[in-house]
Amino acid sequence: MKNGLEDVIAAETQLSDVDGEAGRLIIRGVSLDRLVADGTYEGVAALLLDGLMERSFDQAELRGWLAKARTKIFVHTEAADATLLALPPVDAMRALIARLPDGEDFDTALGLLAAPAVFLPAVLRLQRGQKPIAPDAALSQAADILRMLTGKLPSKEQVAALDTYLVTISDHGLNASTFASRVIASTQAGLTSSVLAALGALKGPLHGGAPGPVLDMLDAVGTAENAGRWLGEALDRGERLMGFGHRIYRVRDPRADALKGALKPLIASGQVDSARGALAEAVEAAALAILKARKPDRPLDVNVEFYTALLLEALGFPRQAFTGVFAIGRTVGWLAHAREQALNGRLIRPRSVYIGPLPAAA
Repeated sequence: MKNGLEDVIAAETQLSDVDGEAGRLIIRGVSLDRLVADGTYEGVAALLLDGLMERSFDQAELRGWLAKARTKIFVHTEAADATLLALPPVDAMRALIARLPDGEDFDTALGLLAAPAVFLPAVLRLQRGQKPIAPDAALSQAADILRMLTGKLPSKEQVAALDTYLVTISDHGLNASTFASRVIASTQAGLTSSVLAALGALKGPLHGGAPGPVLDMLDAVGTAENAGRWLGEALDRGERLMGFGHRIYRVRDPRADALKGALKPLIASGQVDSARGALAEAVEAAALAILKARKPDRPLDVNVEFYTALLLEALGFPRQAFTGVFAIGRTVGWLAHAREQALNGRLIRPRSVYIGPLPAAA
């Protein structure tokens, strides 16, 4: 028995491979650095879902179908009443997704790919007292998300940055939320049930709920000159440095570099405060030096959360919505794993070891 199922092989997959020792992520035979070079959300979605649905399609076809699905899904935002809007954004988004039919077919999958992209911007606007903005079927998924959030057409640099983020976090091995998706799929419950289960796992702070606190840390540090002192005092108090260390990676998380690279065009074009970027780099350098000195036997490097926080902040998402944006990108991975499990797997039913009291002898 291994607590937390550490190193236990629970599935065979053709979808992604996480090499923690080499710091490498492969998605369907393509390395992450190649995927983000000129990749789009629609491109990685077509790659992940290829061969797993009842029909074949290419990236261009998926873009058109997905745009129509966003328009169809928008009607459900009318169900966002005061009770729902009092919830955190990710919980409100989950409640709206629960309204969708629980099928196994391609139309169900399309609706689930579109749903978080439509529901999260709508919820955020409604919580600010603004009207939701209907989708524009002429735009890509990334461009439409930003337009529905802000009411303005995004710049090409903003669209490219969000596409990079969505591609980067589309799939990542058998993480907690993906495993939850596969468990539900193994019962033949339906794709919507799989996505809802995965979303429930994602919102936990030990999984997808952590990027926001990275910004809290940067705010507390304040200036580049203060980074070393503040981080050292935080470690003295026994606090964790947010955005550093990973359960799998023993070297630098390759997704961190992809997202750091996506920020550069935004900074160079003046669309992001350069001082914020400089502060982040100073905190990164100081944290790595302190962690290496204080914990030389533990491989603690930058993880995906650190530059996720900077990127999503730069694109206008409030920090309480970061987990919801994560879900927009990861839903395609959940769906691909759910279909792979349904097509090739069995009912997932591990055993437990009973360590409780035994009944008294007669």
